[in-house]
Amino acid sequence: MILLGKKTDFDQPLLGLMDIVVGRNSYGRQKDSFESPITIFGEEFPGVFIRAPILEEYDKSKDDITVLSEFDSEIIAIQQGHNIAMSFHPELTDDTRIHEYFIKEVLNCVE
Repeated sequence: MILLGKKTDFDQPLLGLMDIVVGRNSYGRQKDSFESPITIFGEEFPGVFIRAPILEEYDKSKDDITVLSEFDSEIIAIQQGHNIAMSFHPELTDDTRIHEYFIKEVLNCVE
């Protein structure tokens, strides 16, 4: 999420591919990491939050931005065009549904 954003609260190089502003480590330090069920794509999914960033704001005027998931009233997954940014780590679970969604998005780009 951090690298994809146009702005963050830390001076670092960014790809700037998404019209989002991201706060680093907003859920706390490593010791504050946690797991909690989340809802994404209308289904429950295991959310693993490790030193997770938070989406501070996004450009609501953009038609190609979709909020994919929220947790405790905070956006934790957002998509702009074919780019997807998440505050949690789907790769740390055995559930492949988010990876399958991402692969379908990649295939849609090359068709």
